[in-house]
Amino acid sequence: MRVAFYAPMKPPTSPRPSGDRLMARLIMAALKYAGHDVSLVSKFRSWNGEGSPKHQKTLEKRAKNIINRLSEQYSTADKASKPEIWVTYHLYYKAPDLIGPQICDFLNIPYVVAEASHAPKRATGQWASGHTTAEQAIRRADHIISLNPVDTPCITPLLKKSASVTPLKPFLPIKHSFLGETISNNRQKLLRANGLDPNVTTLATVAMMREGDKNASYRVLAEALKRISGLSWQLLIIGDGATRQAVEQDFSVLGTARIKFLGALSGKDVAAAISAADLFVWPALNEAYGMAILEAQAAGLPVIAGNSGGVGQIIRDGKTGILTKEGNIKDFADAIGTLLTESTRRSAMGEAAKQTTKKDHSLQKAAQILDSILIESKKGKAR
Repeated sequence: MRVAFYAPMKPPTSPRPSGDRLMARLIMAALKYAGHDVSLVSKFRSWNGEGSPKHQKTLEKRAKNIINRLSEQYSTADKASKPEIWVTYHLYYKAPDLIGPQICDFLNIPYVVAEASHAPKRATGQWASGHTTAEQAIRRADHIISLNPVDTPCITPLLKKSASVTPLKPFLPIKHSFLGETISNNRQKLLRANGLDPNVTTLATVAMMREGDKNASYRVLAEALKRISGLSWQLLIIGDGATRQAVEQDFSVLGTARIKFLGALSGKDVAAAISAADLFVWPALNEAYGMAILEAQAAGLPVIAGNSGGVGQIIRDGKTGILTKEGNIKDFADAIGTLLTESTRRSAMGEAAKQTTKKDHSLQKAAQILDSILIESKKGKAR
């Protein structure tokens, strides 16, 4: 099937790494794996982070030009060159889909949305326009693919009678035995290169450094680690951003001997750094689901994280890691302390994390689900 793919929040071609970019790329890869012909139809980013009405008008004007261009392109194209279905990844009030619904109406093709959220409290105020546009897109959708179960209750009442919601667990290409039997050698090399002791239990975390929930999560992590500073551990922090100085300040009291900032790394280098650790830790304040959490589990690390958003569908509490009350510093510190002192349990959780990820979060399984959704959506449109 010919699929038109679009990601209004951040195109999969963006140079800035993030979980959002990764998932956009993975959905495209899964659709291709399922045998579909997938084309990125636009790199237009409808993001309006400040809710500026002036900027919203500019975005709408640009979107209109794109709609006109695509409509003209498709009106003169032969049937074999036109998309048969449209898939939009991640729309909400700050990044609504200003293009997809109109093109789907023009071509009379199904409109499928993967990861949509609806926030009724944004119906008024600075993001009211984006909220309305996002709601209209959800109402237009023929199928919603839900990666975060928390979003579903607000979306379901908006759907037309013929539309439905299908849950899809976040997924990865299962190639995270990336170092195979060389993991031990990698650990020795990476930790020693950063002045750390390979014999000390190593924690790792991966996140961008920016205002809002990411910075707040870093602060919770720093405060939790202060509570267990008397235990033996060391931490690798992977990530960078505009607030790095503030993040470094939060951890400064713990000393530079046990806290190492590795900065922004490529996907391969992130995987190598994670593989050098024993335990992944992230407070996950207001997290959608956390691709870094999933990557850590695929690498065989148990994960301690705050129980927010869809994080609980990735971590099997007590089996592949520990979920703590979101934002509770004491609970988070206690959970880390528990797995620091129970190495046998930690190892068992790590193995369970790897096997669970392989079984439930593979690109191959996601491809099967996405394929069935597209086929059903096209049949439904033909009825």
